[in-house]
Amino acid sequence: MDNTRVNRRARTALALAAGTVLTVVVGQFPAGATAAPAADHRAAATSGTQHSSISVGGYDDTSYDDTYYKDALGKTGQALKDSLHKIISTTQTGKLTYDQVWEALKDTDQDPANSANVILLYSGRSQSKEAHGGDPDDWNREHVWAKSHGDFGTDTGPGTDIHHLRPADVSVNSARGDKDFDNGGTEVSEAPGNRTDDDSFEPRDAVKGDVARMILYMAVRYDGGDGFADLEPNDKVGNGTEPHIGRLSVLKQWSKQDPPDSFEKHRNQVIFDKYQHNRNPFIDHPEWVDAIW
Repeated sequence: MDNTRVNRRARTALALAAGTVLTVVVGQFPAGATAAPAADHRAAATSGTQHSSISVGGYDDTSYDDTYYKDALGKTGQALKDSLHKIISTTQTGKLTYDQVWEALKDTDQDPANSANVILLYSGRSQSKEAHGGDPDDWNREHVWAKSHGDFGTDTGPGTDIHHLRPADVSVNSARGDKDFDNGGTEVSEAPGNRTDDDSFEPRDAVKGDVARMILYMAVRYDGGDGFADLEPNDKVGNGTEPHIGRLSVLKQWSKQDPPDSFEKHRNQVIFDKYQHNRNPFIDHPEWVDAIW
């Protein structure tokens, strides 16, 4: 599997005034990645404000309902899940290699207060984009849906889907390992607020909802097609190499407890605009978690 600590709520100073968008300064799409323009992009309004090289879209919680999500509206249960699967799989026209994930994460997880840094998922630490690798205090690529749960490895597909890949401190990532998610355990000394025991991991409060929505995105996106396993959450831990991850009841609780904030929405927009061209529907519509599960 793949601390200056930052209060994640504080660093969401990136939030936009209603109806305005930060000036977009986009980088180049990673060489070799397959890319195509995303359909139904909204025209970006520009203000006099510019924040480093961060690209911010104008998503306002309903922006894509008449376009991107129009075939899903009004549905519930399996019908909603099937509709969302079709939407997010057919619009994913950009797919990365595992090497290209390094550069993508430098963009998607950039620290709004320091464009030279990324924010690490579990510790919340702001760290140099270039301090990645295998040393204990480097950051590496964390598969939030553990890649052993379904045995998809790092092949292009679920293994490189940046909707669930995040920068994480190497040793904290190791403490999480391939464990399921649940409440409880002993606090992780290097990342206070995170807890772990023999078969589960509990992230800090500020990213509990992020983790839940990434897991549920994966369950909708990967349904047994694309040559990969059908990924499904369940309500237990200790799932091993089965294509399941839990605990679903806890993930649903976390999604309510920690609703999407500006950092998470911005990340979703960057992935849509510049990399994969698909969205995490549970960031845009958190209520769809209960509508499906």
